Amino acid sequence: MLRAAAAAAAAFPARFAAAPAVAAAEEMRSPLLRVFGTLRSGRSSALRTRVRFCSSSSGSDSEAAAAAAAEAKAEDAVPAEGEAEGKASSAIVSTNPRPEDFLSVIALPLPHRPLFPGFYMPIYVKDPKLLQALIENRKRSIPYAGAFLVKDEEGTDPSIVASPDSDHKSIDNLKGKELLKRLHEIGTLAQITSIQGDQVVLLGHRRLRITEMVEEDPLTVKVDHLKENTYNKDDDVIKATSFEVISTLREVLKTSSLWKDHVQTYIQHVGDFNYPRLADFGAAISGANKLLCQEVLEELDVDKRLKLTLELVKKDMEISKLQQAIAKAIEEKISGDQRRYLLNEQLKAIKKELGLETDDKTALSAKFRERIEAKKDKCPPHVLQVIEEELTKLQLLEASSSEFNVTRNYLDWLTVLPWGNYSNENFDVHHAQEILDEDHYGLSDVKERILEFIAVGKLRGTSQGKIICLSGPPGVGKTSIGRSIARALNRQFYRFSVGGLADVAEIKGHRRTYVGAMPGKMVQCLKSVGTANPLVLIDEIDKLGRGHSGDPASALLELLDPEQNINFLDHYLDVPIDLSKVLFVCTANVIDTIPNPLLDRMEIISIAGYITDEKMHIARDYLEKNTREACGIKPEQVEVTDAALLALIENYCREAGVRNLQKQIEKIYRKIALQLVRQGVSNEPAQVAVIATASDELTVGGSETMVKDENLKDPAIEDAALVNSIIDPAPEEVKEVPLTEETLVTEQTLSVDKLNTSEGNKDAEEAQEEAAGKAVEKVLIDSSNLDDFVGKPVFQAERIYEQTPVGVVMGLAWTSMGGSTLYIETTKVEEGEGKGALVMTGQLGDVMKESAQIAHTVSRAILRDREPENQFFANSKLHLHVPAGATPKDGPSAGCTMITSMLSLAMGKPARKDLAMTGEVTLTGRILPIGGVKEKAIAARRSSIKTIIFPSANKRDFDELAPNVKEGLEVHFVDTYSEIYELAFKGESETS
Repeated sequence: MLRAAAAAAAAFPARFAAAPAVAAAEEMRSPLLRVFGTLRSGRSSALRTRVRFCSSSSGSDSEAAAAAAAEAKAEDAVPAEGEAEGKASSAIVSTNPRPEDFLSVIALPLPHRPLFPGFYMPIYVKDPKLLQALIENRKRSIPYAGAFLVKDEEGTDPSIVASPDSDHKSIDNLKGKELLKRLHEIGTLAQITSIQGDQVVLLGHRRLRITEMVEEDPLTVKVDHLKENTYNKDDDVIKATSFEVISTLREVLKTSSLWKDHVQTYIQHVGDFNYPRLADFGAAISGANKLLCQEVLEELDVDKRLKLTLELVKKDMEISKLQQAIAKAIEEKISGDQRRYLLNEQLKAIKKELGLETDDKTALSAKFRERIEAKKDKCPPHVLQVIEEELTKLQLLEASSSEFNVTRNYLDWLTVLPWGNYSNENFDVHHAQEILDEDHYGLSDVKERILEFIAVGKLRGTSQGKIICLSGPPGVGKTSIGRSIARALNRQFYRFSVGGLADVAEIKGHRRTYVGAMPGKMVQCLKSVGTANPLVLIDEIDKLGRGHSGDPASALLELLDPEQNINFLDHYLDVPIDLSKVLFVCTANVIDTIPNPLLDRMEIISIAGYITDEKMHIARDYLEKNTREACGIKPEQVEVTDAALLALIENYCREAGVRNLQKQIEKIYRKIALQLVRQGVSNEPAQVAVIATASDELTVGGSETMVKDENLKDPAIEDAALVNSIIDPAPEEVKEVPLTEETLVTEQTLSVDKLNTSEGNKDAEEAQEEAAGKAVEKVLIDSSNLDDFVGKPVFQAERIYEQTPVGVVMGLAWTSMGGSTLYIETTKVEEGEGKGALVMTGQLGDVMKESAQIAHTVSRAILRDREPENQFFANSKLHLHVPAGATPKDGPSAGCTMITSMLSLAMGKPARKDLAMTGEVTLTGRILPIGGVKEKAIAARRSSIKTIIFPSANKRDFDELAPNVKEGLEVHFVDTYSEIYELAFKGESETS
């Protein structure tokens, strides 16, 4: 509204400048005084007193008295109100014919605010036909139209201000009756003062009411001219209301010069104020909603119109006061902060001059000295000397120099390290045994080695010794074992991974001359744990990288070597650090990629993996329990059978570790949780129902019910997520009933009166019985429905043949994921004299290719000895294949299996049933030892193999295996291939 009035004022400077001399004289006075002086209310002395009182606050006493006298003198010369009003209206614009003669006008829609009599309003007319009609009417000396406010569309919120563009678009598209339905019935007769382009400036004259439509395009309507209802000018209520409106307007006009311009413009073009005009003026300049302004426009009762206007201007005054309060508060805050800053700076300067306060450098030095004072007795002398030198250097440096920050950071690191601060170790082997058994199942050899390590530490009084390296496939618990060792020894635990690490500075630190220099990982570890004897787990040590910044593996030598790390030198600190009390535990998947000098400083503890029985115990006792609790499922809601777990392990999770097994169990329980929630189950924490008496104060509604009783201040009740309050007819009795999901009935919409009735109690009982009757069916996971939760089996049986055919023999292999079985197949490709040859497939490595060539040679020699007349190898081209050709395979353990496969094809005999073998063969037929005995034994058991052939040199490795791994296996240890020949073919011929 303010912008519209300002635009109107700017559009008509000539009309404003041509105002009478009397109006120019009145501009010298305050606009508020004109509001008072022009309001006519008969000869009431009370009004004149009010005018003089109000004007005295805006000017000097003499000016106010003179103005009041001039007002009183002018009042005597003013004719009756009706006559004055007629003159004023005729003074607005000289019209011929008069405005009241227009009984049919073009209807102009006003989208934002109604037009009040005496006010200008610019509007934009987008309809060319309507604009042309207005221009022609103006040329024909019919410069009048009807301005009517547009109604809000049905279903829209009137409190939300719509986009002006969207309003125009919706109004411009309406014609005829549709537009008529959207217009308010009462509007304003508006004089068209100017048309510039599509902008039409309107000046309001008097109220109109639409009676009927005359023409559709442009919309022309018949109207009735409305007049205010008769009123008593001397009515005390009207006078009092008008005085309050004037007083409020005066307060509002003080805050805005634009509103003062409104008063001047209104008086120049309307004339003197009276009660109806005062009401219109107040409503027009207010920032109220358009519907409230339309309500004022439609009100013909002067008393009611004044009261409506008073409400609007009062709201504006409150908003104005709030705006001033906010502005004042912000201004005070800003000025207060500036004043406080200046005073603080002055205070610092004064204290510094008087020696009452030290500067930043002195404060920093005091902080560093305070840190090191507590460690002074334990701190090495050479470190104390460096700290003193750096503190002296710090005092000589300027605080703004870069060297100052470098020195400050260096002192920060030096003083924060735990020099000589050790945690009390616990060498109780029984305690360690409990912790290891609690955290891990099986791994008896690993646990035994760790207990030996702890026992040696107890006898020596310290856990110094070789560096432990836990090697094994992923998911077998290497990292968690390191954490368990730290808990058993009561040491702080710190882990950092060196997988892919290619920068030596990550271990040894940067030189302080570099920008952004920092100490290495070991110094950061000491700062983090706060003790000088933590357990540091160096993860993935077999995956160290090597880049342009040096070889990190070589840098780890100084860190891990017990003979060198007593004086470990970090490049950043540049002072020796004693790391001999730190217990290092490394983890690796394979040890072949660890450099030999680094491997030589470690003690390898191999973790081969878990067999099916161990996985069953781990899944049942650890993984399933933890997963069920993590998913919020109760034990009685689900049952996973042993058959399901066994099928999960054998068909989905054959790897050596249990990480994938944990993922599959989590997948099962997530689907179970979704199934339970869909059935309406909610395992939220136990909630409490409070049954109060009728005398207690009760508030029912919303999301919670509050019982006001001093006896019910129980934390368990106050912290409950939901409290149901029900009136118990028994007097002075309070009951607390724990609720479960079956019995919990929430009736927040019941009123207190209904709860007090027998009908309400009966409804509650029925609801409880209905909820209790809805028993949730227990979810059962068995091998029959396991694929519904985890999908189709990933692995098929590794054992393809019940009885291996001629030319096919099962071998045992080691992989980084554990052990596995594989078939070696040999077939005849071509036969002819002198065509003996060998073709190999299966993505074999160089070692296995050499093994195949050796096996071909040894097979020819053995066949020549056993069956001299058999010329199979001399006249046959053979094809040797190892299935799963996409998988790279290499290693010295398949020689004996290849020989057996070739001999089986040459002699036409299948190898013995349920037989698997491993071992490398020399040209003389000797069997060489192999690695991964445990993994291969586990792989054989997984494929239901009963008979295994191992080299004799591996008998010791097999004897060290746990009894549950060796159980049910028939193992033969051989030195030469002739022994394998007897086991593979002689036994088979006898059985057949």
